[in-house]
This record gives sequence, C-alpha cells and structure tokens, in this order.
Amino acid sequence: MAGDGMTAGQRADRSESFGEALLGEVLDRAHELPPHLIGPLVADVVERLGGRGPQILLQDYGQLLLVPLPGDGLADGEPQVIDDSEAGRCFLDAQPVELPEDDGVRILLPLLDGGDQVGVMALTLDSVDEHDRRILRRVAALVADLLVTKHSYSDLFFGVRRGEPMSVAAEIQWALLPPLAMIMPRVAVAGILEPAYDVAGDSFDYALNEDVLHVAMIDAMGHGLDAATMATVAIGAYRHARRAGTGLAEIYAFMDRAVANQFGPEHFVTAQMLQLDTATGHLQWVNAGHPTPMLVRDHRVTLRLTGPTTLPVGLGGPEPQTSEMTLEPGDRLLCFTDGLIEEHQTGEQEFGEDQLIDWVNQLERTGRGIRAMARSLSHTLMRARGGHTTDDATLLLLEWRG
Repeated sequence: MAGDGMTAGQRADRSESFGEALLGEVLDRAHELPPHLIGPLVADVVERLGGRGPQILLQDYGQLLLVPLPGDGLADGEPQVIDDSEAGRCFLDAQPVELPEDDGVRILLPLLDGGDQVGVMALTLDSVDEHDRRILRRVAALVADLLVTKHSYSDLFFGVRRGEPMSVAAEIQWALLPPLAMIMPRVAVAGILEPAYDVAGDSFDYALNEDVLHVAMIDAMGHGLDAATMATVAIGAYRHARRAGTGLAEIYAFMDRAVANQFGPEHFVTAQMLQLDTATGHLQWVNAGHPTPMLVRDHRVTLRLTGPTTLPVGLGGPEPQTSEMTLEPGDRLLCFTDGLIEEHQTGEQEFGEDQLIDWVNQLERTGRGIRAMARSLSHTLMRARGGHTTDDATLLLLEWRG
C-alpha cells in the first residue's frame, strides 16, 4: 500500500525547486569544469542567490593565512591572518559566521571535505533566513568537493596557497601526504608539518578501512632530497603492505627490506605504526626507534605509549612485538617526530618532552577541536622554541570518539 498520502499508481512530485535546480546546475557543470572556472561558477551562484562580493579563501601551506583565490567575478582582497580574523574564526571552528554590515550580512562558510579544511567561502546578502543558510551550506559543500577534486590536476590552487618558495624536497613530501585532517563520527585525525616550505624527511599516512584506522608516522635520516626520497620509499612500502592486508609486524618487515634494498647499510627511517579498531577503541602499535606517543585523557597527558621497540626501518631489526591497549571515548594520541623536542639554541638545553607536555596540557584546556588543536600546538611549540627549526618537526593527533 502506498504511503505518504499517495494512492497506488501516483508518482511523487519530481519538479525542481529553486534550491534543487541551483545545486543541480552546479553538479551538471562540475564534471567538465576547468579548475580556473570554479571562481566564476561560484560568482554566478552567488549572484543568482541575490548575493555579492563572493570570495574563496584558501589556507596557505604554513597554516597561517587564508588567501583569496583569483577569478572572474570573485572579490579581491588581502590575505587574512587565521588567528586574527573573522574568516579565521570560521575556519578554525568549522562553523558559519554571520557579520552584520551597513548594506546587509556578510556570511562566512567553512569549506570542508571529509573533515579536511580547504578554506572559507564568503559572500554578502541583503538579509539571511533559514532557507538561505540551508542552500549556502550545501553550495559550500559542493565548492569544497570541487576544489579538492580539481586540485589534483592543476597548479592553480598550489600557487595560491604557497606563501614563499618551496624546496624540491618539500614539494615531494606534500605530494606524498594524505589530507592533513580527517573527521569521522568515530575517529578523527589531524597533522601538521614544520617547516612547511622546507620539510624533507618527516611524513605520515593514514587510511580508514571499514572499522579499522591505520596510521604511520616516519622520520627519514638526513636532510633535503636524500631524506625525501627515503621517506617516499618508506611510505610507499607501508601503503603496499597495508593494502595487502598484512599485520603490523609484517608491515615493518616489508618497509625494512624496501629501505635496505634501495639505500643500503647505514640508512634508516624511524617509524611508528598503529591500528585502531574504531568500533571498540582497541589500539595496537609497533615502534621502530621512534619517539613514544603520548596519551591525552581528560585534557591532560596521562601516559606514554611505551613498549618493546625494534631497530629503525632499514637496519634489519628483529620482528617487532606488538603493544596494545583500549582507549576511552575522547582519548587523543599525540604522535611526533624528534624535531619537535630536540631543537635548541646554541649553548642551551633541548626543548624537551617536559615542555612539550606542559604546552599540550595548557592548550587542551581550551577545548578546541582536533584540527585547531594540532595547528595551535605546532605553532605554539615553534614560538616556544624561539622560531628555530633546523630539523623537521611533525605532529599527528588521533582522537577516538567512541
């Protein structure tokens, strides 16, 4: 028997509403849309909504600025400091912001794709109601998807996001990375690399395969292209073994052989590999000469994930023993490379783990989400180290939401 008040044989109303027609046109045009025409498409949509002054603001690689995307119909403007602007507030909180102005309302919307932060979309309307908000949220989601999709075959967005010259090694590392953040109902991941424009040997990778989150963090010895090349081989070997469905010990062995065969003796990569069952919170990990992760519970560092370790990848270490524990909902893991704690000025002590823990505890009390937390922690630590980074300094936060 037909429901919703319809008798047998009746068809649902398939006519387009204004909002459906508008979003449908964007989808229809998106398939063959050249990357440089995303801006004009957004400008056209905003005009049809009765808006003006559209902007697309993209996060720079240093995660300090939101930079306007150029394009016909898009408004010009100066880059906006993330920590000192309304656009930055929208970006960090991942929530729309509405700013009353003399001639209407300036609306800022986060551009999110799978939890990864792309940037902010801005426009002005004479007034705003719930229908506007609903359509704009959906338009912003489509624009974020377009930016991520088109980014893979254009240098346009890379050029906008690059705030200073980038080394060849850094180019390689950024091409190797997954999205810096992933926010899902059960689990979230967020990472950041410093120095953004000269990183070489540090990298991380993750994949959510059904209920299991796989994570790896590595630090290849040396600097420049040699380190970047080693990191590329290590991450490539990690992905290959992971996708073959092997366990953590087998993944280590495969990475170890790949690095040893390619680079020979006395070349190595420290590594940390983890697997988290996002349904139960059961965590397993192996450590190959890497700094020990920290567990943050109730907004404080409560313990170190110590356990058996083996030699770094490439040195032919014994089969690693797998450590395990069960997380509680809301727990966060902080994984990092040694550059985060070993930096020091001439004649002074290293920054050290105690200072790292102090800063984590202070920033955790702000209650920020994992994306904003990773970014704030990295930038705060950089300032606390006096702005010195002679080695890569990378961190990755993992949150089990339960």
